[in-house]
Amino acid sequence: MKIKSLWLFGLVIMAILIYSACSSAPEKTLLEKYFHAVSMKDNQTMAAMAVEPLALEAASYQVVSISPEQVEPVTLPELNKKEAEAKKKMDDHVGPVVEAKDALDLAKDDLDNARTAGARAALKKKVEQLQAKYDEEYNAHKELQRQYTEAKEAAAKEEEITLFSLGVKSLPMVREMQGTVSSKEVIISAKTKAGAEKKYKVILRRYVLKDEAGKPYNGRWIIVKFVPVS
Repeated sequence: MKIKSLWLFGLVIMAILIYSACSSAPEKTLLEKYFHAVSMKDNQTMAAMAVEPLALEAASYQVVSISPEQVEPVTLPELNKKEAEAKKKMDDHVGPVVEAKDALDLAKDDLDNARTAGARAALKKKVEQLQAKYDEEYNAHKELQRQYTEAKEAAAKEEEITLFSLGVKSLPMVREMQGTVSSKEVIISAKTKAGAEKKYKVILRRYVLKDEAGKPYNGRWIIVKFVPVS
């Protein structure tokens, strides 16, 4: 009798665990709420659930596949570091560009004021060399500017997604906070009223951070964006 009772108790516990696992699936709750908002044309709710909301023309949808949940260290501190390094490289290179431009301008002035053919020929060659040097430094600086802009945009985007998950507009020192980001990718098939179907990859994330004092900041699961699947 005792064995039978233990067996039944085990089944109950297993049922509870299975139910908890199913009910805790973030993609189910998120997508149900999101598509309800879509059906109601509730843009405000969609914007509160997705970083890049998409007003789908969908009468219904179904989940095709769900990737395993991935948990990785947050990348914002590293992206912030890369942005700072890129800015320093760009700022440090201003001097060489200015020096190259000044040297070129001075040589051009000397060429304009040269009185003999020999002097003009020598200065013309010097101007050509300095022009090439300036062009090299200028193009290098443009590349450093591009790298800085790219790093700045990447850090800003990751900060935006992080804050969105945490449910705050701003958070001091968020770029230095350590923690984890959980992610899932869900493939869905959305069907219009006319019966046309289109697949999307839905990217989900959740951030959990800690500040220097160990205070936790637990984010919510959010939709980052919908990516059309061909």
